[in-house]
Amino acid sequence: MSSFAEKFAQLSLSDQRTILIDSRVQAKIGKWKPFYKRLTDFNFIDAKIKHSDFGVQSLIADYDLINDSELLNNSEYNPEQVKTLKLIQGALRLSAHILVKDKMQLAGQLWGRMQHFAIPEIQAMLEVAKQQQVLPWLRPLTSNLVSPGGSLLLTFAGHSDGVTAVAITPDGKRVISASDDNTLKLWNLETGECEQTFHGHSDCVNAVALTPNGKRVISASDDNTLKLWNLEIGQDERTFKSHSNRVTTVALTPDGKRVISASDDNTFKLWNLETGQDERTFKGHSDGVNAVALIPDGKQVISASDDNTFKLWNLETEQDERTFKGHSDRVNAVAFTPDGKRVISVSNDETLKLWNLETGECEQTFHGHSDSVNAVALTPNGKQVISASSDDTLKLWNLETGEDERTFHGHSNRVTAVVFTLDGKQVISASWDNTLKLWNLETGKDERIFHGHSDCVNVVALTPDGKQVISGSRDKTLKLWNLETGEDERTFHGHSSFVTALALTPDGKQVISGSHDKTLKLWNLETGKDERTFHGHRSWLAAVALTPEGKQVISGSFDKTLKLWNLETGENERTFHGHSGSVTALALTPDGKQVISGSSDKTLKLWNLETGEDERTFHGHSGWVRAVALTLDGKRMISGSWDKTLKLWNLETGENERTFHGHSGLVYAVALTPDGKQVISASLDNTLKLWNLETGEEIATFTGESAFLCCVVAADGVTIVAGEFLGRVHFLRLESR
Repeated sequence: MSSFAEKFAQLSLSDQRTILIDSRVQAKIGKWKPFYKRLTDFNFIDAKIKHSDFGVQSLIADYDLINDSELLNNSEYNPEQVKTLKLIQGALRLSAHILVKDKMQLAGQLWGRMQHFAIPEIQAMLEVAKQQQVLPWLRPLTSNLVSPGGSLLLTFAGHSDGVTAVAITPDGKRVISASDDNTLKLWNLETGECEQTFHGHSDCVNAVALTPNGKRVISASDDNTLKLWNLEIGQDERTFKSHSNRVTTVALTPDGKRVISASDDNTFKLWNLETGQDERTFKGHSDGVNAVALIPDGKQVISASDDNTFKLWNLETEQDERTFKGHSDRVNAVAFTPDGKRVISVSNDETLKLWNLETGECEQTFHGHSDSVNAVALTPNGKQVISASSDDTLKLWNLETGEDERTFHGHSNRVTAVVFTLDGKQVISASWDNTLKLWNLETGKDERIFHGHSDCVNVVALTPDGKQVISGSRDKTLKLWNLETGEDERTFHGHSSFVTALALTPDGKQVISGSHDKTLKLWNLETGKDERTFHGHRSWLAAVALTPEGKQVISGSFDKTLKLWNLETGENERTFHGHSGSVTALALTPDGKQVISGSSDKTLKLWNLETGEDERTFHGHSGWVRAVALTLDGKRMISGSWDKTLKLWNLETGENERTFHGHSGLVYAVALTPDGKQVISASLDNTLKLWNLETGEEIATFTGESAFLCCVVAADGVTIVAGEFLGRVHFLRLESR
C-alpha cells in the first residue's frame, strides 16, 4: 500500500470525502493548476474509484469540469493540458465497464491503453501506478488495449448473452437493448450504466422500438409475442399474441398508435397499440420475415425476408405493390433514405444494395464485408450508411460513391444491430459478444494501428532461448515476434485454413504447426520456408507436441485420434485410438515416455508413447478439456475446460486434488510458471488469471478487449504472452516484487 493510501485510509470518512471532492472545488474556484494536478495524480484517481461514495463514473464526471467557466477564464488554463486530461478521461471511460466489476485492474488498464503517449504527466502517472500497485499484478508491456482518442468511446456490459437490438430514446440520453438472455436493459448513454432491466419474455428478445413520446417500448421475442413496457417503472403493460412463430422485428407508425411486427411464420402484422388488437395480417413471403421499415409518411411499409426478397406494401389496402429481387441470400434489414425515395437492403450474401423505390431498380451494390450483413442505418443527412456484420465489424459507406470510408473493429462476435445518436455524430452497435459499444464517427483514424494478425490468435509458443515468440492465427498464418520489442519479424504463409497448434523443436530452429486444413507443417524459423507437410488426419488438428529429443511429434485431431510422426521422414509411426470425442490438448511427460491428451469427451487420458496403450483415464470435468500442462516434476498436471474451471490432478493416482473456480467463460489455455508455483489461464470471459497452484487462490486478473485463446510463460518466469480473439498478441509482465 502506498504512503498516500495508508494516510488516506486513516482519515475519517468526512476528511476522505473532502479530499475526493477537491478536484470539483478547485474547478469551481477557478484554480487550474491544483485541478490539473489532482486529475493526473494516480493516487487520487485510485482512491476515488475505490471509495464507496464515488467510483469510476463520479471520477469521469470530474474531467468534464474542464469546460467550467471559472476554469476557462483562468489565465493558467492550458489547452495542451486539457488534451492530457481528455486522454485520461477517455482511458477511464473505455475501462469503466471493467473497473465497475474489479477496481484492482485500474493500473493494468491504464498501462494497456496509455503507455505509448509520450506526455510527461501520463508517464509519471503510470510510473506511480506501477510502484503503488498491490503485488502481484499483470502489467502490459505494450499498449495493446484500445487507446483513448480513437473511434471507440464506451462499452456497455451487463447482458449475459448476445445483444440483438438497440434503440435510442427521443431525448437521446438513454439506450434500450434487447438480448438473447430474454431481457431488455435501459442504459445511460453518457455513463454506460444500466439503469433498469426488464424481465418478462420467456425466450430471446429480438427487437425493440420506442413510442414517439419515449415513455413506452415495444419488444419482440422468440416466445412468439410482443410486449408493451412502461419505460420508467419497467412494467409489462400488455402482451400481443397472434404469431405462430418467433417474432423477429417491430416498428411503430409515425403517430405511435399502431405497431408492425414481423415473424418467422412468413407474415407481418399491424396491431392497435392501445387495444392490442391484431388489425391486419400481411401474407406474401414464402419464408420468414426478418425486418420491416415504414416510409416516412407512414403509408407504405417494406418487409425483408428469408426468401431473398423484400416487398413494398400499401399499409391500408394490404396490397403487395412491388417485389425487389437481386440478393442471393436472405435479406436481413432495410432502411429508407430521409427523402423516402430510395431504400438500402442488407443480406446474408455479404452485400448492401441501394434501390430506387419508384422503379425497383438496384442502383448500387456495396461489397466489403466478409460475412453476413445483419443491420443498416443511415446518417440523418442521408449521405452515409453504416452496416453491421457477422464479420464482427461495422462499416461506414459513402452512399453516392459506394466507397467504404471506415471500418470499426472492436466487437469479438457478430454485430447484430446499429443505430445513430440524434446528432448523427456517434453510433451505437450491439453484438453477440454480449455488449453494446458507442463509437465516435467524427474521430479520425484510430491513433495507433495494432500490428498483428487479421483474425483471432489461436496459439502461441516461445523459442527455447526465450527471445522470440511464434503465434498461429485464424488468418492462416504464423508470425514470429521479438519478445523484447513486441515487433513482428516474419510472417509464415502456407496453410489453407486456420493455424490451430504450434510446437518448437528443442534447438529452436524449426516450428511445427497444426491446422484446420488437416495437416501439420514443419517450418524453418530462420528462412520461413515450409520444409515438410504431414498428411494423415481425417479432420482438423487441435494440438501438437514434440518429444524431448525433438525427433518425433504428436498430433491431436478432431478425428478423435492422436498420431505419432517421425519428424525427419514425415512417417506416421503410430495412431492412438480411445477418445470418443475430438482430441483438443496434448502434453508430454518430462521423460518423453508418456503423453497426456484432453478431449471433447470431457476426459484426459495418459498414454504410453512406446506401446500406444491407454494407461489411465481422468474423469471430472463437465465440459470439453481444452488445455493441459504438466508440473516440472511430471507428477501432477493442470487442465483447463469449457466447464469454466481448472483442475489439478495427481498423475500417479488419477486423483483430482483441486478445482480452480473464478472464470465466467470457457477456459481455453493454461500455462505454468517455470518455478511451478503459479498457473496462468486464458478464457473466453476476456481475462487472463494468475493462480496459486497449491492453494487455488486467484492472485491477479487482466481483462482484454476480447476473449483470450492462448497463453505461455517465458523462461524468465515473468513475461507472459497471450493471444486474443481480435488478433492481438499481448505481452505482459508478472510484477511480484
